[in-house]
Amino acid sequence: MSESGHSQPGMYGQGRRRRRRRGDRDTGPPGQNLSGPSRDREYQPRERRDGSEDPPGPVLQKTPIILAKPPGERSKPSQNVPVSGAPVLEKPIMLIKAREDGGKPGIPPEVTPVPSGAGSSKLEREGQRPTQPVYQIQNRGMGASASSSAVDPVIGQSKLLPLEKMKHSIKLVDDQMNWCDSAMEYLRDQTDMLVVGVIGLQGAGKSTIMSLLSANTSEEDQRGYVFRAQTQEIKERGGNQTSGIDFYITQERVIFLDTQPVLGPSILDHLINNDRKLPPEYNLPHTYVEMQSLQITAFLFTVCHVVIVVQDWFTDINLYRFLQTAEMLKPSTPSTSHDNTGSSGNDDGAEYYPHIVFLHNKARRDEFCPRNLKNMHFVVDKLMAHSHLRYKGTLSMLDCSIFPGLGKDYLETEVNMFLLPVQENEGEDVLTKAGSGSSPLFSLLPGYRGHPTFSSMVSKLRTQILAMPRCQLSHTILTEKNWFHYAARIWDGVKKSSALSEYSRLLS
Repeated sequence: MSESGHSQPGMYGQGRRRRRRRGDRDTGPPGQNLSGPSRDREYQPRERRDGSEDPPGPVLQKTPIILAKPPGERSKPSQNVPVSGAPVLEKPIMLIKAREDGGKPGIPPEVTPVPSGAGSSKLEREGQRPTQPVYQIQNRGMGASASSSAVDPVIGQSKLLPLEKMKHSIKLVDDQMNWCDSAMEYLRDQTDMLVVGVIGLQGAGKSTIMSLLSANTSEEDQRGYVFRAQTQEIKERGGNQTSGIDFYITQERVIFLDTQPVLGPSILDHLINNDRKLPPEYNLPHTYVEMQSLQITAFLFTVCHVVIVVQDWFTDINLYRFLQTAEMLKPSTPSTSHDNTGSSGNDDGAEYYPHIVFLHNKARRDEFCPRNLKNMHFVVDKLMAHSHLRYKGTLSMLDCSIFPGLGKDYLETEVNMFLLPVQENEGEDVLTKAGSGSSPLFSLLPGYRGHPTFSSMVSKLRTQILAMPRCQLSHTILTEKNWFHYAARIWDGVKKSSALSEYSRLLS
């Protein structure tokens, strides 16, 4: 014990003084209590200041407290030398937290972007804790569309909600042949869409068929159809219900375009009786009405995947001549820059043509006879033989189980033709008379139809229309909004077409 007491002054030297922590309570002089056991415990930590060995004892509990102070004091030199805290392996999390916590109020701004990116610095400025990665993800995804993080969840939730369902059709082209922009709010940025247009003579049932194909059923009241059908008053006056082009889009992203009647006599009568001013390039009213019909038909041939031609009797030769004229005046499909511009008009691959469906509405029972059906297909094929329109190969009545006894090879030249019978509410009296007989038992049975019900036929037609291939409308894949702008440009080009102007000059 005496050796340790005499060796202490020799180790520290003359000019070095020791600080006592627990020995301050000893009242005697420093040389009288050199052999005490507490003396050895006090001076051993002071002899091992390099920290190579930690002796067991109560002093070990105070060494991490002393070592925990330097990270707070070392926060200032760690700005220039960030690797200085690497030897301390016991509490690396304490060093990181002390660095970030100290960097919020006191660290200069040039140090904060070094350990973190733009997202974390934004979170630190806003006062959020960086231990919440959900807010970082929302700020990264919605940073371009929102200025503050408080609006981000609302915008993200609104993008997931479906668009509002349309309750009725709206105008795409008004009665003055002007383009309308009201349909833009119902469109979205996606490419899975189908555009279906319809043309036909006055009173053929275009609006009714488009309503049944889009959102309504035959059991509903016609006054609630999305495309307004002719009222009884308009039928008595011989007028038309639709003027211009009406627009409706379903939840399945199918765009339906209903049009005014082609070559409509009511439109001509309205022009003559009301003394409406004609454009300067048209001299006669009937020329203006025909040019309007050609503009609408050529427009549908350019922007639609499927065009339905509705007839209520078989058949009008002038209607097929009108279709061939509209095909001739159809604007050319915009081609890519590397295509040959000189031969783009003659090359079938560079020009787009839609699928065309001939719909025979209000068909009679004898027209569902297989022999008559075969003759109708033969006539339509001969009339459309020189057309580039896709009038065959995409729709078949033989695949709908309407004629279960006929094979697929029965029709040698099968075109895209479909027959719809008269609706039940219009032909109930005929069916009752057909089922009447001498026996009262047979009078209770319905008459022979010769075809399925009207609602069943409409359902089969809708299935085949929606299953048609969706060809590309231009050299690029169009979204719904891009299609709207593309259609507006095509409509403006159709109205200013030099070919249409030359054709109208020939008519007048």
